Parts: sequence; C-alpha cells; structure tokens
Amino acid sequence: MKNYSNAIIFGLAIIISSFFLGKAFTDRNKKDGEIEVTGLGTTDFSSDLIVWEGRFGSVNTDLRQAYLSLEQKKATINDYLTKKGIKTGEIIYSAVATNQKTKQLYNASGEYAGEEFVGYELSQSIEIKSKEVDKIEKVSREITELLNQGVEFYSQAPRYYYTKLADLKIEMISKATEDARLRAENISKYSGGDLSNLESAKMGIFQITGQNSGEDYSWGGTFNTSSRDKTASITMKLVYKVD
Repeated sequence: MKNYSNAIIFGLAIIISSFFLGKAFTDRNKKDGEIEVTGLGTTDFSSDLIVWEGRFGSVNTDLRQAYLSLEQKKATINDYLTKKGIKTGEIIYSAVATNQKTKQLYNASGEYAGEEFVGYELSQSIEIKSKEVDKIEKVSREITELLNQGVEFYSQAPRYYYTKLADLKIEMISKATEDARLRAENISKYSGGDLSNLESAKMGIFQITGQNSGEDYSWGGTFNTSSRDKTASITMKLVYKVD
C-alpha cells in the first residue's frame, strides 16, 4: 500500500512539474507588465510639382547638316512650348549627344561582311520642371502636334512630386503615434491594467503609393512618382509599461 501511495505522489509530482516547465517554456519570451502596439497614420494628397522629359533628334551623313537640323527642331519646340504658356526658365536642354550610325553588311552566303556608315545621329533631351501641374500635364498629352511641323518628339510619362513632404511626414508620425496610443489604452482597459510610461518608440518605413493603385508596400519604402494623387502612410511601434 505504501509503495502504491508513493507511486501516486511521484506521478502527481511529474504532472505538476511538467505543467510549470511547459508554462515557463511558452512564457520565456514574454515581458511582464508591457504592451507592444503598432499604429498607422495615412493621408491622401495631390502632387504640387511635375517633371516632364522628352527627346528629339536628327540624322544626316553630314555632321554639320545634322546639327543645323537639330537646331531648327529645337527652335520649333521652343516656339511651341512658349506659345503653350511654358516659361523659358522652366525648359532645360541637355548637351547634344552624337552617335555614328552604321548598318551590318552580309555577303550572298549570309556571312557577316562588315559595317557601312549610314550617318550621324544627333539627339538632345529636354526637361521641364514646374508647379503648374495642370498646364504641363496638358502639354505632355498634346506634344504630338509637333509632328505637323516635322518634329518627332519622344515624350516620357510625367513624374509627380510633393514639395512639402517633410511636413507631411511629421503629420503622419503624429497620426501613427496617436493611433498606437489609443490601441494601447484599449488593450490595458479591457485587460484590467493601467497604462503607464512609454518605454520605447520605433518608426516604420514611410510609404507613398498612388491612390487606388493597388501598389504593394516595400520593406525599403515605396516612393510613387507616376501618380498625381497619392497616399502616404507610416507605422509607429510603441511599447508601454502596464501597472
């Protein structure tokens, strides 16, 4: 009988020990009296700066004639843009790029037989940076009208920026911090504790995406320049003491 009782006591001891060891294992990473919360701050805004770029060029077997043709096209483009209301100071031209165009030659057997000089290809890029977003956006859509004047202008899609980004970021941090604090207060309220001192605060990645674009966030931060209307967001991770 004594041996039977000892066996029961020994078995209960193993069960109780296993329970406390298991709890200690699951709770090994928990910190007593702390709440960790993440808050989100977002806002929609519209870009106030547009950057639009394009390129034009000319080809001629005579380098001087190629350059003269390029200058004539440049004058036509200047005249077109200024008539559209774009200020001269907003138009920036790059240096002229020169390239010798050649074509590959093959003999009757289809074997490579060298190259033949075709002509000099000159090209020049143009950049327009302005706060008159509506105006530049409209011109970028109408630039194909230059074809009627004999100028092939290769237009790129405009890029959109916001000049008050630093102020916007501060606003987002405030919103995210407030959101995190409210979350922490609710957690402590319904868990029967009292929110105490802020132990730490860590800012997440600042993200800018196009409104309703479905863009994915990036671990390194997303900075959309293709959409005029954007959404900015940031997260704040706060750790509070709980009494």
